[in-house]
Amino acid sequence: MEKAKKLVLDVPDFPKKGIIFKDITPLLASPKVLRELIEKWVKQNKKKGITKVVAMESRGFLFGVPVAIGLKAGFVPVRKPGKLPRKTLKETYQLEYGTDSLEMHEDAIKKGDRVLIVDDVLATGGTADAVRKLVEKAGGKVAGLSFFIELGFLKGKEKLKGFEVSSFIKY
Repeated sequence: MEKAKKLVLDVPDFPKKGIIFKDITPLLASPKVLRELIEKWVKQNKKKGITKVVAMESRGFLFGVPVAIGLKAGFVPVRKPGKLPRKTLKETYQLEYGTDSLEMHEDAIKKGDRVLIVDDVLATGGTADAVRKLVEKAGGKVAGLSFFIELGFLKGKEKLKGFEVSSFIKY
């Protein structure tokens, strides 16, 4: 993972002053390192009996789809309200200042589906926890939450206690 970590660039003051954004686009531009990461992600989750991979927009989609293909599982997108065309389940969650919501098609997960939640970054854990709640509302069982990057100093794992949480790179 050292090769992958070297390809993540820090962008200061993006999207606003005081934030150091982790830019993954150089990693995405490296076919060899990207392939190695996806293969490792699939291998790590191969024996969990995953039937669906759920990822949240937008950067989560970049990893979720190839991981789903590698696991021979379906892919389920989770989006901001109003972006999905059919009937959805909705989960509202707390942000530092205010709230936000996420939606998933109500028929995307079937009762008993074993779900892997995939995203690029685990920060405060609010988004991942909202997605976990959507999966459970639909009748799915969360078999794990897996991230490329974990920002440990934000303590996002604490919101996901009781679930298997993994990441490849920790800051």
